[in-house]
Amino acid sequence: MDFRDIKRIVELMDQHGLSVFKLEQDETKLELKKGGDLDVKAIQSWLASAPAPAFAPAHAAAAPAAGGSSAAPPADGALPANVKEIHSPMVGTFYSASSPESETFVKIGSKISADSTVCIIEAMKVMNEIKADISGEIVEILVENGTAVQYGEPLFRVKTA
Repeated sequence: MDFRDIKRIVELMDQHGLSVFKLEQDETKLELKKGGDLDVKAIQSWLASAPAPAFAPAHAAAAPAAGGSSAAPPADGALPANVKEIHSPMVGTFYSASSPESETFVKIGSKISADSTVCIIEAMKVMNEIKADISGEIVEILVENGTAVQYGEPLFRVKTA
């Protein structure tokens, strides 16, 4: 199976309104899932004219959180015990909202639960809603809207207690 085969499967999913596709063939396993009510064409056109992000990029200094404490990790690189990171579960393009006209899923200071959607990652033209899997308060957004992310890359920092 090559990229053209996968692309054709994605096209067929679009044509037939499928949101999940699974294939197991010999040693090859492929599972594709499309996000909820996302406007793929709107997001793609938004990329062409992506506005400046409304949050600090990963390389910028962290802004103080609502409580006045900094979300930046200590000098030794370790995170405080009550700060956890949400990592990317896949390679793709990070989106902070479901469409260009929509509000971002989360902002610094947003309270989230484990089932809260925090972003979308587009992988092979499939929009994947990413859930927090932890509860707490967003203290840092580490990725700019519309940028490529790698598997395991930290996306957000969350104060859990």
